[in-house]
Amino acid sequence: MALDKSKIAIVGAGLVGSTTAFSLITQGVCDEILMIDINKERAYGEVMDLNHCIEYLNRNTNVITGTYENCKDVDIVVITAGLPPKPGQTRLDTLDLSAQIVESIVNPIIKSGFNGYFIIVSNPVDIIAHYVYKISGLPKNHIIGTGTSVDSARLKNFIADLINVDPRSIQAYSMGEHGDSQMVPWSHVTVGGKSFNTILEDNKNLLGKVDLDKLVLDTARAGWEVYDRKGTTYYAIAAATVAIIKAIMYNENKIIPVSTLLEGEYGEYDVFCGVPCVLNSEGVKDILEIHLTDDELNKFKSSINIIREYTDKIIKKIK
Repeated sequence: MALDKSKIAIVGAGLVGSTTAFSLITQGVCDEILMIDINKERAYGEVMDLNHCIEYLNRNTNVITGTYENCKDVDIVVITAGLPPKPGQTRLDTLDLSAQIVESIVNPIIKSGFNGYFIIVSNPVDIIAHYVYKISGLPKNHIIGTGTSVDSARLKNFIADLINVDPRSIQAYSMGEHGDSQMVPWSHVTVGGKSFNTILEDNKNLLGKVDLDKLVLDTARAGWEVYDRKGTTYYAIAAATVAIIKAIMYNENKIIPVSTLLEGEYGEYDVFCGVPCVLNSEGVKDILEIHLTDDELNKFKSSINIIREYTDKIIKKIK
């Protein structure tokens, strides 16, 4: 009797890709992981190290090196490959080179017969996800950028530190660009079901005046704070990526803010950006269109305009 095996390919064996693989095997998410990298020795070294973990884990995950041609029967391809921004650059400054790298990855994977899901981690993630959508020919629900998933986690941590609660007790999203222009719909932030705005109003003596704009800025800049201290980020984005993978593999119907194609939601069309989505075995099953205040909608659209400006430039280059 043949049993179907769940397979995930990770393209890019750097710190983000290898940490994602480590998170997958420690949580026992799938049967097999393919590590693919232009540096085959680096990929093989990661495979060896990961396999040496299996003795002390709950599940034997088969971790091997792979090629693009091996992706035909893979369920999910995670793309982490790309160039990190140099000091003084933003994620948007890496767009041209990142697009070239991603194109060299996606085309041979599609040629292999792959018909699964792409999870895009490479930055600038909203624009790269749109680019993958255009060149892959796959349905929009099969292309998922990590978007503002990790930004939302960072936001919850800042709020949790402020009011001394578990961040998992907080409902909050960062939306728009995974970058400097992201925004937070404060009207939808709750703690244990209570509006965060009401909490601030009820606890003026305890909390003082909280600068919400600074919280948004701190959220947007958190990745750079990590970058300046240790050279890059990988634990948080790997955890967010695995949460997205699990939502698909386990048909969880879980709401995570990811980058997906808007087709009328929030009055926007033909743009990928971070919005709360329902994720299950269909990929992006639905977009949760929350009602924004006028001010929030204006900030969201300002972020969208920045994404669209850069997206238009790179999409025009598709032959």
